[in-house]
Amino acid sequence: MTTPETTARGGTLVPAPLTAADEVKTALAGLVEDITQRLEKQEERLTMLDRKSTYTQSRRPALATSADADAPHEKAFNAYLRTGEDDGLRGLTLEGKAMSTAVAGDGGYLVDPQTSETVKSVLRSTASIRQVANVVSVEATTFDVLIDSTEVGAGWASETGSVSETGTPTIERISIPLHELNALPKASQRLLDDSAFDIEGWLAGRIADTFAQSEAAAFISGDGVDKPTGFLTHPTVDQDAWAWGSLGYVVTGENGDFSSANPADAIVDLVYSLGARYRANGAFVMNSKTAGAVRKIKDADGRFLWSDGLAAGEPARLLGYPVLIAEDMPDVAADAFAIAFGDFSAGYTIAERPDLRILRDPFSAKPNVLFYATKRVGGDVSDFAAIKLLKFGAS
Repeated sequence: MTTPETTARGGTLVPAPLTAADEVKTALAGLVEDITQRLEKQEERLTMLDRKSTYTQSRRPALATSADADAPHEKAFNAYLRTGEDDGLRGLTLEGKAMSTAVAGDGGYLVDPQTSETVKSVLRSTASIRQVANVVSVEATTFDVLIDSTEVGAGWASETGSVSETGTPTIERISIPLHELNALPKASQRLLDDSAFDIEGWLAGRIADTFAQSEAAAFISGDGVDKPTGFLTHPTVDQDAWAWGSLGYVVTGENGDFSSANPADAIVDLVYSLGARYRANGAFVMNSKTAGAVRKIKDADGRFLWSDGLAAGEPARLLGYPVLIAEDMPDVAADAFAIAFGDFSAGYTIAERPDLRILRDPFSAKPNVLFYATKRVGGDVSDFAAIKLLKFGAS
């Protein structure tokens, strides 16, 4: 479209006045041009500053970054493990929340936070009843559990009749002492001097394996002498004669095996020997061999009692209750208590101190270096009514 033109006197062409739309277009064109020029100047300034910054950093010595906040701690810990030099550890300033009052000035040092977290992670993933038990952290030498195992008592009364005295509940105290769990792995000094060797990973793995195996066995069959008391160590009585202070059991009816006629009946009896208020959180505990035998059992209609987890990470289920595979449980044998069922969060308590100590000993086993790691942990039955056992026997 052409701009209208008019002819002035004298024959010259005079452009017509601009419309409102033309004025807006002209203003926008000027604005865009101005913005473009400003952006070009800004880009030139940024390029100049970037060149100056790069040149300055290339001539400046490297400094530690904020993302490497734990480097001084790790460097001091590695120096202590390899050479025994503890000046770096003594000079570190640690946050109070990362220190434990249980650690005295006896030559022991707390392991660094990364190593401690690795150990705890492995312990949670092992086949131990700590996955279903009640785990508490304490700052004392013992942990006391208060249990009310008796009933108050009640009675019916008429409007004018006298009221007789009822039973009064009594409180019992179960004391769980903490015992020292220790590990003593070693490595040669030459291996420690190798800078490519992952000292912390090796140390955490060795300690975790030792602690996990020792704990898992003690929580099931520990005798309570310098170790936790396992739930299978307590007295066992027939469920019909059960009393506080012992664990009740039901029998399969056949020595060393399930009943050949009705093998599923014993498992059903075991489940319903537990009180209704405990069954809601009930779980089975058995080892792999026993689980292999139980997995083959069918009910009267030919359906398997065992069902695998529907999602990854879910435990298998037996009669709808989760199954924990603990390899320290006894095998199926005559009069063996190979299966336990109960609410272990109420029935068994694990008490532990949150600190883990490690002491470096380069003298006792030359040319190897010993690493003495210790942890305090205890465990015992806290509710005898919450755990029931299946005895593979006739009576």
